[in-house]
Amino acid sequence: MAAVEAFDAVDLIRAKRDRRELTTAEIDWLVEAYTRGYVADEQMSAMTMAIFLNGMSRREIRDLTMAMIASGERMDFSGLGKPTSDKHSTGGVGDKITLPLMPLVATFGVAVPQLSGRGLGHTGGTLDKLESIPGWRAEITNDEMFAQLRDVGGVICAAGAGLAPADKKLYALRDITGTVEAIPLIASSIMSKKIAEGTSALVLDVKFGSGAFLQDIERSRELARTMVELGEDAGVATSALLTNMNVPLGRTIGNANEVRESVEVLAGGGPADVRELTIALAREMLALAGRDGEDVEGALDDGRAMDTWRRAIAAQGGDPDAELPVAREHHVVTADRDGVLVEQHALPFGIAAWRLGAGRARKQDPVQHAAGIELHAKPGDEVRAGQPLFTLSADEPERFGRALEAVEGAWRIGDAGEPVQDGGPLIADRIGR
Repeated sequence: MAAVEAFDAVDLIRAKRDRRELTTAEIDWLVEAYTRGYVADEQMSAMTMAIFLNGMSRREIRDLTMAMIASGERMDFSGLGKPTSDKHSTGGVGDKITLPLMPLVATFGVAVPQLSGRGLGHTGGTLDKLESIPGWRAEITNDEMFAQLRDVGGVICAAGAGLAPADKKLYALRDITGTVEAIPLIASSIMSKKIAEGTSALVLDVKFGSGAFLQDIERSRELARTMVELGEDAGVATSALLTNMNVPLGRTIGNANEVRESVEVLAGGGPADVRELTIALAREMLALAGRDGEDVEGALDDGRAMDTWRRAIAAQGGDPDAELPVAREHHVVTADRDGVLVEQHALPFGIAAWRLGAGRARKQDPVQHAAGIELHAKPGDEVRAGQPLFTLSADEPERFGRALEAVEGAWRIGDAGEPVQDGGPLIADRIGR
């Protein structure tokens, strides 16, 4: 005889459609039954749309997150003998911060288990960036991960399939049903993986602005607050920075390009905004791990963070001294007049880099590691007629046309004294205790 199910999916869909709160037992059953295939995709699609339209209470979001964690394994780093701290970014154009941040924090004796993903659409994935380093491996075993955390202090690698499998299934469904932007679903997706990962402290880099996942700062603030609450409820010390993604971060977009820029930051240089955000997030991660007041800038400037980077890359089979791939073709866009660069919108440049081959439209698509964009001027910079503004790079020159279409109208040169449209300071707010 078939087992009798505790609930009926249609009843729960109707309840959420009619704005009733689901009980803990109902949510637990729904996630478990969906993970094992009893609740069908079309039923979960209806549920995600009901959640998108009607929202969830804090308790419901917590229950959803915990049910997704319970669908798989949980990692435990308590045997390392040192605190753990991690960072998650909601993604943006030119956001390569994980690369310099992991070795910087690890330098101070805090283990950084940075389980990362691949890019889809205009936001580049951390693993795609690192795979432009010859020999580097994203897929490592749990034993290799623990050994590297113990010996090097930090690791950036692919998350195992065993962490929150319910999220993996639900994430794919949201992508094709127009429910990606539902804050309860975003928050539970991110936090189920991060809590299951087993870190004791977590810093969230929540973007807002033209190149962000959620463009409105108040929506981003709501997401940040929801995720901080989820972390604290689960016993993970959690804080969030709200950061500006109206303008691309740094001067490079694209995989190998962003690795080069990250290495510049680890060498004590690099663009001011990338350095500023790396230092701010490192301070947050260290403070939550009980290591407040460390000389973070000093570790970038004296080579200690670079040493940790080189050891981490080598531990995963990469050659930190290898030449990174360079695109075969380049197209330079120059200023048509003297003046000041007053606008440079992030999203069109992200889409252009994607069209050049730096991103993927489908999960199975390969990325071109050398493809991307280098920005020679940022908002507020004075420019002269004929001066290069940005360079597009690709292996196939036929990609340049559609990339140029993407950035048409995305930048503007104004007169001296005209207000710069950059959306304000890089770090707009901090949320947490």
